[in-house]
Amino acid sequence: MRARAVQVLQGSYVTATTDLFIAGSADRAAGVGAVLGAFDLSGLAGASVALKANFNSADPFPASTHQETLDVLCSTILAQQPARLTLAERSGMGMTRDVLERTGVLALAKRRRFNVVALDEMDRTGWQEIQAPGLHWSRGFFLAAAFARADYVVQTCCLKTHRFGGHFSLSLKNAVGCVARSVHGVNYDFMNELHTSPHQRSMIAEIGMFLPTGLVVLDATEGFASGGPDKGKIVQPGVVIAGTDRVAIDAAGVALLRSYGTVPDVANGKIFGLEQIARAAELGVGIGSADAIRLVPLDEDGEAAAQRIWEQLDKDR
Repeated sequence: MRARAVQVLQGSYVTATTDLFIAGSADRAAGVGAVLGAFDLSGLAGASVALKANFNSADPFPASTHQETLDVLCSTILAQQPARLTLAERSGMGMTRDVLERTGVLALAKRRRFNVVALDEMDRTGWQEIQAPGLHWSRGFFLAAAFARADYVVQTCCLKTHRFGGHFSLSLKNAVGCVARSVHGVNYDFMNELHTSPHQRSMIAEIGMFLPTGLVVLDATEGFASGGPDKGKIVQPGVVIAGTDRVAIDAAGVALLRSYGTVPDVANGKIFGLEQIARAAELGVGIGSADAIRLVPLDEDGEAAAQRIWEQLDKDR
């Protein structure tokens, strides 16, 4: 497939097949640049773009988005001359602004000239209430307006397991940082409900229905094969993966984790039977089977990673 053949989507919809581009490089920035080069980003020109990275805590990569990954991604988006680029975040482990300061995000934003919103500082006007039948959220939830009102949403996530009930934290779980813990005037802790619910993984998937996402970059140069989200056993797949389908990204990420050996909640059963992925597919957030994924390696390291991924996905057939 030729580079720049895949257009970044405005919103989300399920296609018959979806491409995942995989690049490996000793230079992380080169790997991120390679996968971004597979996409037509011209639709971002003049648009409002909201970026969700992974800054749940100030712990270093792979707990948090690597600054090189963020820099290349933001620079590539800004080269398209969007009307604005806004990184919005809510950290679960610490105050968001402090986390963004400690991880260098605020300094990078000043240098590259994009906006940053610390969501735990937002009043009621910064949130959009989500209510819909069939949700496992007993009172619905509040989604950050920065994402709900954007023309395009772009994500970059890390490769890791999650010891607090999510089982794995990839693009679907990354969306939790777009949802309020609490909202002024509403006496309720939405994150307490999420983390104590037996339906936590379905609730994670349900956020994706209301968070249209046009592009996801998974930095899998390193990852946590156990523990997570802030610390764990390090593995080094050495690749970056990008696509427009969050379910496909998460399936590939789980497959990579399995190929290195991971925790039982991630290792056991069919990948498309895991609750986060199964519920997201059921809701139309992304594809419904491994057969819909086309892996497109961009170099030799990408080919080796694609082989690892397919060896695991083939077990779903």
